[in-house]
Amino acid sequence: MPVPSRRSSARRARRSTRATRSLSSSSPQALADGKLQLDHPAPRVARLTIANPAKRNALDHAILDSIAATVPRLDDHHCLILTGSQRMFSAGYDIGDIPDEVFAQEAEKLVAHPFMAAIEALEAFPYPTLAALGGHAIGGGLEVALSCDLRIAAAGVKLGMPPAKLGLVYSHTGLQKFIETIGAARTRELFLVGVNIDAEVALGWGLVNRLVPADELESATLALAVEIAANAPLSLSGNKRVIGELVRGGGRLDPAIEAELIELRRACFVSEDFREGVRAFGEKRPPRWQGR
Repeated sequence: MPVPSRRSSARRARRSTRATRSLSSSSPQALADGKLQLDHPAPRVARLTIANPAKRNALDHAILDSIAATVPRLDDHHCLILTGSQRMFSAGYDIGDIPDEVFAQEAEKLVAHPFMAAIEALEAFPYPTLAALGGHAIGGGLEVALSCDLRIAAAGVKLGMPPAKLGLVYSHTGLQKFIETIGAARTRELFLVGVNIDAEVALGWGLVNRLVPADELESATLALAVEIAANAPLSLSGNKRVIGELVRGGGRLDPAIEAELIELRRACFVSEDFREGVRAFGEKRPPRWQGR
């Protein structure tokens, strides 16, 4: 998907602005001593902003703990945006303040556990999650972005995995996520060469879903989130569950899981929202979802 032309992008941005001008907003709530901000920029849309600019939005224990604790409480929203402040997504995990001897003995407790807890919270969120990359996404920052369902990037940002430059063997769970998204060959290139790639290359690899001009990232992200949140909640959560199970099982399902997914689809057919969706489609009007 090429970067849109300035003229067409400007038209879309104006439409987005008009479409979202009347949407609700709120003052950001400061979490993790202000290094994570929560706001609600539109109905049924929540946004978490990593705000640690002095350290290039590096992820520390407090930020990761706040993500893990906050995300499950946002399940009354139908789309969650994760982004970074000041044109930087995240430079990865902040290990700069951990003494070498402490890190060597307690890396699992200090890094792996809080990092996995945050990622698991994002992956378990029942509705779509959207990472908005307005700046570089490096190391653990990129894995956090990859834990979201969709990624939209600003033209010119860079993405990379530096373990080979740091002497680090990356977690098998993290590597599996990259293999599932971009395949083994490109995962090898990303991790074994260790060179950052441009967002344009990442788009071709499937590492990001959309690419927009940098000055339109916020409006484009919000417009996409609003479009997602307007869809049927049962369909959003149900399809996310099915996709997740298929990815985790490599296309093969445990019989018990398969039975659950069949029941999930059966329940959809008898839901009020399915009947409302069919009626609204026939009557050419927006549906009024009830979530049941």
